[in-house]
Amino acid sequence: MGSDPLFIVVVIAALIVAGILLVGIAGFGKGGDFNRKHANKLMRYRLAAQFVAIILIMVFVTLQRGG
Repeated sequence: MGSDPLFIVVVIAALIVAGILLVGIAGFGKGGDFNRKHANKLMRYRLAAQFVAIILIMVFVTLQRGG
């Protein structure tokens, strides 16, 4: 499974989601100007990345089951 290219793409997508989430949480915790300027944009990026990651996970699981 670790050598499957789709699995690697799924892991990268999940890491991107986690990275965006961590930047958003750090900005929220810091507050101030960064949070005001970028909080909504980061949330939109996270939602888009999460959508792509979920679709990739569903495709990966479907292909692994042989469907």
